[in-house]
Amino acid sequence: MADHDVQFLQASTQSMGLSLSDTQLRQLVGYVDLLEKWNRTYNLTAIRNRQEILVRHVLESLAVLPFIQGSQRLDVGTGAGIPGIPLAIVDTDSRYTLLDSNGKKTRFLAEVKRQLGLTTIQIKTARVESWTPDGAYDALVTRAFADLRTTLDRIDHVFGNDGSLYTMTTDSAAEISTVVPDTMRLGAVHEISVPGQDWSFNLIKIQRSHGEAL
Repeated sequence: MADHDVQFLQASTQSMGLSLSDTQLRQLVGYVDLLEKWNRTYNLTAIRNRQEILVRHVLESLAVLPFIQGSQRLDVGTGAGIPGIPLAIVDTDSRYTLLDSNGKKTRFLAEVKRQLGLTTIQIKTARVESWTPDGAYDALVTRAFADLRTTLDRIDHVFGNDGSLYTMTTDSAAEISTVVPDTMRLGAVHEISVPGQDWSFNLIKIQRSHGEAL
């Protein structure tokens, strides 16, 4: 099973323009192994099918990597580590903070970090609206955290003047634009498709209105 998963991930990521090492491919499979194991006891994800985990959690996460800028990255409402864990495995030049208020999920993430030897991540257990970070973040990434209006309200204090929010959503740019406040502006919109999936989602970038031009 592991070798089959490695081959599937290798072929899929290559088709997405990503070149992964054998170690990174094994780490991604190891992450899926741990997620399946912990999911038997804790409700970490509603997705139970292993192939669907590989596509929905791993490949969807990696598909946004080419579009995210900045070396200090915050995954808000990371849950079981999506998209932060796959991104951190592949993008070893950036540092990732994985934030979630659910203690059982952050305990799982701590075990993933330990077992896979992920040295570029830190894990925080807190609600983002009451959390005070140590420094500014270049990029905030969200997936299935909350509706965008709520997200923007909750992250305002950790959203740096020159930082960007990247939200993974099935909403269209037109729908998103109706809830972006005057203090922020809608940036690039990327339609993301991944191998093994017959539908796409959008990665939408939002910045403060006085940020650098896109």
